[in-house]
Amino acid sequence: MIRAPALSDVAEYAYAATVEPPARLVYTAGACPLDAEGRTVSPGDPVGQARQVMANLETALAAAGARLTDVVKTTVYVASSRQADLVAVWEVVRDAFGDHDPPSTLLGVAVLGYSDQLVEVEAVAAVRGEG
Repeated sequence: MIRAPALSDVAEYAYAATVEPPARLVYTAGACPLDAEGRTVSPGDPVGQARQVMANLETALAAAGARLTDVVKTTVYVASSRQADLVAVWEVVRDAFGDHDPPSTLLGVAVLGYSDQLVEVEAVAAVRGEG
């Protein structure tokens, strides 16, 4: 993770990341707030949906042999025009990563793909040490 001293330190993420070879890259689809039966959880609650999204992202990464600490970039989508909703979702995402702070983009969007869906997170991970 790269912090750029010439840029503001207000951001709670690194401004850039590098992936040195050898590493296997894992690209996830957007993790959605769906339960095991495909139902959208926590309709109307972006924070509740963000928790489910991060759990689902961890599951998808694990299936590919990766962990949250392997993530080198995320994009977080929130179906809201309210900055407070974006900040609340970001806090859940940020907490899920703990001390690991990959570069991220946080976006407010008009609509997402599933009924009642408010949050989606996609990630790129770099996995090392396999063999």
